[in-house]
Amino acid sequence: MACRIGELVLDCREPEVLARFWCEVLDFVVLDREEDGSIEIGPREGFGGPQPTIFLSRSDEPEPGKSRLHIDVNATDRDQDAELERLLELGARPADIGQTGDEPWHVLADPEGNEFCLLKARLNPL
Repeated sequence: MACRIGELVLDCREPEVLARFWCEVLDFVVLDREEDGSIEIGPREGFGGPQPTIFLSRSDEPEPGKSRLHIDVNATDRDQDAELERLLELGARPADIGQTGDEPWHVLADPEGNEFCLLKARLNPL
């Protein structure tokens, strides 16, 4: 038997802001709210499905420096250029981590500066 990723935890100052952003990006919903302001978001089907949830852990001072883990996303219903435009409209911004410009992905940052990549679609757009 093997493990699966159940949830990803992201320390952040404003869980509500990131919950709105990531719910729009991933078509997730808020699944739970903690008394400390932390929020768990995930697929509309709820907990325990094939996709991990994201736990936005309320922290006044998230760890400084480059994160050793980042999220990669890809569009499921449009091409990469259309998805890039949508993500920028939601509040993502381009991030420079030294890319050459020849990469087949875009490096972006969420509203709190957490880097993530928009890959070329791995699924055929609907």
